[in-house]
Amino acid sequence: MDSYQKVLIIDTTTGFYRIKRYRVGAFFGPVDLGLHLTAHNFCLNFGTGLLAGSIFPGSNRLIFTGFSPCWSGFYISSMGGAGLVFDNLGINMVSLIGKAPAPSVLYLNRVHGEEIEVEIIPLDLRSVWSSGRGGIYALIDQVFEQLSDRYENDPRILAVGPAAQATDFGAITSVPVVNRKLTHVDTWAGRGGLGSRMLQWHGIAAVIYGGTVIDEDFRNRKVADEWFENKYHKKLAAKDFEATTKYRFDPKFGTGGTFGVNFSTLAGKMFSFNYRSMYMEEEERQAIHEKFIVSHYLKQFNEETIAGKQQRNCGEPCVAVCKKMNGEFKKDYEPYESMGPQCGVFDQRAAEKLVHHADMLGFDAISVGGVLSWLMECLDRGLLKPKDIGVKGNPAFSSRGFSIETDSMHNAELGVQMLDAMIEKRGVLDFSEGARKLARRLARERGEEVKDTLVYSAFARVGWMVPNQYWTPGVLAPMAIMGKYYMYYGTDFLPPRELGRVSAERFIKELSIDNIGLCRFHRNWAEEMVPEIVESLYGMGKAYEQNLSITASRINSRNASVFWETERSIDLVHTFLRRKRDVEDERDDELIKWLDFFEKDRREASLSFWYEVHKGVHESLREFR
Repeated sequence: MDSYQKVLIIDTTTGFYRIKRYRVGAFFGPVDLGLHLTAHNFCLNFGTGLLAGSIFPGSNRLIFTGFSPCWSGFYISSMGGAGLVFDNLGINMVSLIGKAPAPSVLYLNRVHGEEIEVEIIPLDLRSVWSSGRGGIYALIDQVFEQLSDRYENDPRILAVGPAAQATDFGAITSVPVVNRKLTHVDTWAGRGGLGSRMLQWHGIAAVIYGGTVIDEDFRNRKVADEWFENKYHKKLAAKDFEATTKYRFDPKFGTGGTFGVNFSTLAGKMFSFNYRSMYMEEEERQAIHEKFIVSHYLKQFNEETIAGKQQRNCGEPCVAVCKKMNGEFKKDYEPYESMGPQCGVFDQRAAEKLVHHADMLGFDAISVGGVLSWLMECLDRGLLKPKDIGVKGNPAFSSRGFSIETDSMHNAELGVQMLDAMIEKRGVLDFSEGARKLARRLARERGEEVKDTLVYSAFARVGWMVPNQYWTPGVLAPMAIMGKYYMYYGTDFLPPRELGRVSAERFIKELSIDNIGLCRFHRNWAEEMVPEIVESLYGMGKAYEQNLSITASRINSRNASVFWETERSIDLVHTFLRRKRDVEDERDDELIKWLDFFEKDRREASLSFWYEVHKGVHESLREFR
């Protein structure tokens, strides 16, 4: 018997809605179905995978798809745990079309088998954002207080902040609700600016949803254990416990989570001071890591979060407990890197101040960290003046003579001023069309150096994305979707053509996980098991894999990647190659060939490197090959 995915299509202009069904097999999940809907409608979609509500850990991600205002292309963003409550609506996806006449809350509720309740409720958004805890948190509080009593069970809320109104890279956040109380464990669909999309294009500032529908989710642990024992000679729980070691606690490093493990292992590969660490000698980079990170920043985290066992999950039962907390502050590597060492912040109190303020305003944390560190370097070098961006003072932006606590707090407070200036569009800071377009305008007015200190991937005419915070060429690969892990980000050297091919393989694997609604922290078993699970439950394992290849090729057919536009972006690749030779003593013939090419003709070498990666991507993601 055929199975169907049910999509609730809501016209936010009128409040009219309908449910449309799509056969499983024609579409398998929120990505391929979201791509189809986006191609035919001016819509934003969010929904769950086929395994939502099942016994599989990590299977309750809420997947957002649509045209990204900052990337200028189709984008996928996901949020941990938020799919568990969504599953109680008895649908698979919501698709928003139209635009509400005023900023509004979308109310969704379903009691048992009754028709789903849909209501669009206008609100005075500016007034809400300026009240209580401020910004995104004030909006969550307001919606919860106003509407949560309508639900039999704990609902879940999605919300945006002022960044969604003022910029093209506003995020969407949510927090688990436990026993009628909001928690501090915020989860984010940050990358891609889909919060800006939801507010600016659809007029929706928040969504509250929940229900009591009980559907036929897969709950047979005995059968699942048989699948895993056949594959790994371990039961599901044991294999998942092993696969999530890094995110829980890794005894090899005496710490856990992305923050703990990454900051323990980066050493000389860690970025600081807006990537300027790339130009330092290895000895200086190692000294910064040892003195500022191991002996202070990481030490604080280990003493406060790890030793204190302040760890939570995202809203679904999961042994990874990857949400590493210190009171109300959640510690993840990339936000605490991009708004930490990259901004000259190496102290937890200072980083908490800066990251929390960015979160309250609803920014994509990685992108805004890249923007802040860029602006700080511009101030430090005199390329911009404080009055140009509506702030007071200059940053402490060198490791020499740096006071860890005092200078970190000074930089964090300056960063907070910058964040407010971005929202208020003070001076030259108008990010309504993104950092790339602003940088180009400033370059015309004040010289190329202003633009050349910003690191981003460029896409189409105005699309941009601050890369993931790893020193490897893969984070700047010409892929159809960047800023996520839809590329190869390992730190080993690969010839560029091979890097493109491996990135394409990674693209399909990550797509497989997102399309089934699984958290990538469980990828060590999910990548292998998902097709087998789909085969066992639906008899369509091969069709699922074929669908992934077709979906990847269709996304890649829209690949409008643009060659690196700034000197700092090119330098990230060049210095990576140089460090491989000079520090890690790698003597691969291809590596030496490319280094010689860069040192002979840097511009031509970087263009050739980029195109070789591009070739590897395209030859691997063709629908027919």
